[in-house]
Amino acid sequence: MKLTPAYWNERYKKSQTGWDIGYPSTPLVSYIDQLDDKKIKILIPGCGNSYEAEYLVENGFTNVFVLDYSTAAIAQFKKRVPKFPEDQLLTLDFFKLIDQFDLILEQTFFCALDPALRNLYVSKMKELIVPGGKIAGVLFNKIFDKPGPPFGGTLEEYKNIFAKTMRIKTLEPCYNSIPERAGNELFFIFTI
Repeated sequence: MKLTPAYWNERYKKSQTGWDIGYPSTPLVSYIDQLDDKKIKILIPGCGNSYEAEYLVENGFTNVFVLDYSTAAIAQFKKRVPKFPEDQLLTLDFFKLIDQFDLILEQTFFCALDPALRNLYVSKMKELIVPGGKIAGVLFNKIFDKPGPPFGGTLEEYKNIFAKTMRIKTLEPCYNSIPERAGNELFFIFTI
């Protein structure tokens, strides 16, 4: 299945964004709150409305980049957070991004990609993260009964995919998911 920019633009224009909880994800807020260095370079791919990016900026982080290939998603984010630096709004295909980051935050991007792209996702993440850098976030620990997106997965599947190229620091059931996702998320931190 090819999920094109047109597909995602249509979803945003029609407000068909069931994954969008309307505020920063609790597990990511908890993770962000323990970060000390406000100057680290952070990427949020497949950002959508990216309440997490807004939260980061409100809490003094200055080097935050958001990426989505949906122009509608970026436009909505820009309208909601007008002071966000223009040159840190990236409207392009994640797989074509050339840059490096200290930290990449994962929040519903992985599950939006066709599972056939998962190995490519891992390879691209390794390329985008500086040596010693991290990717952290949440993954669904559930197989969905309907065709995606979202596309689910299991802890064992994620171990097999990510352990080939990254060190698994944390990959465990998420204790602070929002109620609607309780018991169905894994929190993770992988390092390069």
